[in-house]
Amino acid sequence: MSEFDALPDSWTIWNESADQCILVFRPDVFDSHEFPAPCLPTLYLTHGRRSRRPGSELDPDPTDPWVVTLFLEPEVNRDAEHYDARTDAVDGTVALAERFADGEIDYRELYQVPREDYFEKLDELTGE
Repeated sequence: MSEFDALPDSWTIWNESADQCILVFRPDVFDSHEFPAPCLPTLYLTHGRRSRRPGSELDPDPTDPWVVTLFLEPEVNRDAEHYDARTDAVDGTVALAERFADGEIDYRELYQVPREDYFEKLDELTGE
C-alpha cells in the first residue's frame, strides 16, 4: 500500500525519494503544447528547504520540517505548509491535492499578472 493511495486521480507522482516527492496535476493537459511547461501545477513535499541542491549540503537534519508547497509556475506559489513528520506531510499533501482538484484553492490570488486562458482551463478541470 502506497503512502499516496488516497491521492486524487488528477494528480500523478512525478518523482519520489526518501526526502522529497513531486506530484503534478493533469500532465495529460498541461503537457507544454497548449500551455507552457512551467504552468504544470506541481506539489513539492520536501524534507527541509526545496532549494537544497543534492550534494551541496549534508542530508537534511532529522529535526528539519517537512514542507509542502503548491507551485503554479516557478515564481508563483502558495505559502508552504510545514509538518514535523513525513506521515503528517503526506497526509497534508494529499489533502491539498484534493482541495486543489475540487476547486477549493483560489489560484487567481497567487498571480500578479493573470493568465486568463490558463485560469479557464483550471476552472474547467477543478469544477469551478
